Amino acid sequence: MGNSGCDYAERMETLPTLREHKKAVTRRSLAAAALRLAVERGLDGVTVEDIADEAGVSRRTFSNYFTGKEDAVLAAERERTRALVALLEARPARERPWQALRAATAERYRAWPVPDVEWTAQLRLLRRHPSLLARQAADQVALERDLTAVLAAREPGLGEDVARLTAATFLATVRTGIALWLESAGTRPLPELVDGLLGRVRVEGT
Repeated sequence: MGNSGCDYAERMETLPTLREHKKAVTRRSLAAAALRLAVERGLDGVTVEDIADEAGVSRRTFSNYFTGKEDAVLAAERERTRALVALLEARPARERPWQALRAATAERYRAWPVPDVEWTAQLRLLRRHPSLLARQAADQVALERDLTAVLAAREPGLGEDVARLTAATFLATVRTGIALWLESAGTRPLPELVDGLLGRVRVEGT
C-alpha cells in the first residue's frame, strides 16, 4: 500500500516534466517546419496552415505556440539568444565583462555546432525579407537590454552607460563576424572568426 502511494506520487511528479518535454518538442517541430517551408517557398508563399500541416498539428495548436509565421521562423534564433544571456549570467564572477561575453559566446557555439544548415538558411532569409528584418531588429534591441542588465549586475561599478556600450559593441562585433562568415560561404569557421574579432575589440573599463 505504502509503495503504491510512493509510486503514484512519483508518477505525478514526472507528469509536468513529460508535458513540458512534449511542448518543447512540438514547438521545435513547428519552428523547423516554418523555417524549412519559408526557405523553400519564400515567406510570402507560406501560411500558418501550411506550417501546422507540415508539423502534423492543428492550426489551433500552432496558435498556442506562436503569434504568426514570422515568430515561428525566428524561434530557433531566439532560443539561442536566451541561451547566450543565461550563459553570461553563469560565468564566474571573477571574469571581467568582455572576457565573460567572449567566453559565453564560445560556450554557445559549442552547444550549437557550426555550420548549422538551418541557421545559415535563416540568416539568409532574414536578409531578404523586410518583415523578418524588422522583427530581428526588435530582438536585437531586447538582447542588448538584457545583456546590459546582466553586465551591470555582474559588476556594479561598471555603470549603466558603459554596460550598455559594452553590450552594443559586443553585438556589433558578432554581427560583423556572422556577415563575414556568410560572405565566405561558411569556408571560415564561425566560432574562430567571431572569437578573433572579439579578441581585437575592447571597451575601456571592461
